[in-house]
Amino acid sequence: MSRGKLVRDKIPEIIRANGEMPSTRVAERAEYRRLLVAKLSEEVLEFIASDGDPGELADIMEVVLALADGLGIGRQELEKLRAEKAAERGGFSQRIVWSGNLPASAGALP
Repeated sequence: MSRGKLVRDKIPEIIRANGEMPSTRVAERAEYRRLLVAKLSEEVLEFIASDGDPGELADIMEVVLALADGLGIGRQELEKLRAEKAAERGGFSQRIVWSGNLPASAGALP
């Protein structure tokens, strides 16, 4: 039997409601973090495959918040860090694509 994958907290209830018996266990702290990272990768791939389903994006956010919690920071602290980084380096709203740097002899471009 596989070692399993991390699932949302209510999945065992949902499985039982469907007349099946889930086999579950609680992950140890270090394993939990590793499983969250694997879940993040899984959810990102599902979002990409969905061609932009907001529900899949919400799944990514749920995993990110669980990872933040594991680092001892909550949603507000994570948002503060995001905002600070955006203020310092900007966001992604201007859709800028960088292709590398031109030689200094090329001069400054707008």
